[in-house]
Amino acid sequence: MSAPWKDVVLENVPTGPVAARIYNGEGLKKAAPLVLYLHGGAFLDTDHATNRPVAASLAEAGAIVVAADYTSCNQNAFPKVLECAYGILAYLSNKRNMLALGGAKKSLLFVAGEESGGNVAAGVALKARDQIPGSLDGQVLISPLLDPFMGSKSFLQAEESGMRERWTEGWNRYLGFLGGVCHPYAAPRYCSRLSGLAPALVLTAEDDPLRDESMEYGSRLRDAGVRVRQQVLPAGTGWPTLYGGQSKDRPSWQRDVCCCFKGFVEDVQA
Repeated sequence: MSAPWKDVVLENVPTGPVAARIYNGEGLKKAAPLVLYLHGGAFLDTDHATNRPVAASLAEAGAIVVAADYTSCNQNAFPKVLECAYGILAYLSNKRNMLALGGAKKSLLFVAGEESGGNVAAGVALKARDQIPGSLDGQVLISPLLDPFMGSKSFLQAEESGMRERWTEGWNRYLGFLGGVCHPYAAPRYCSRLSGLAPALVLTAEDDPLRDESMEYGSRLRDAGVRVRQQVLPAGTGWPTLYGGQSKDRPSWQRDVCCCFKGFVEDVQA
């Protein structure tokens, strides 16, 4: 699955100019949703100039997807990485900037991310609720890496996917041993106040090591009164390769991500 894209620089972002790759699906509607996409990489990947299959899948669903370089200027360390991502969202929430990227005044605004990017997306959604309420229409959390203690049952599968050591290293970099784990924006799983957040789409798979923490967070959001759409894809779609893990199965999850996002947008619009 692919979608046309172009590289741009987002000027006037509060934290400074940001490089971004804009994906546009074919046959976009007049008021196509605008998605800020935050790539994964275990809080270790700072390579922006890479094709992003998740971003392409969201674009194929009819969105304008802004795959922004939110990591290279801060080495994936909290809080700077979250401040950068939030600054980009605030930039996109400006209708003038939204129009410049091909959106419309009625375009919905989403933040999306997978794995470590899913954690940052969840943190950005929290900060948006607190700082610019009403500006964010939805959050898309795809296998979000939410638990620094890595204690869930499904996480035992991380040994098979080859990701445990990488995730441990990534959490150490992100939190920097500075107590960031206690801050709700750094580890949304431990946030005690989830009410008032934008509707959420939470995606995972049966053979995903991050399945349990993803589903738990979705359940906590729902208990807090947040509109949540949860989807667990069947095993065998090659899902762990989504975030760099190992899988014996050929990746086939892109179409599922596309369909799930389409349904989520319809839910938000209803």
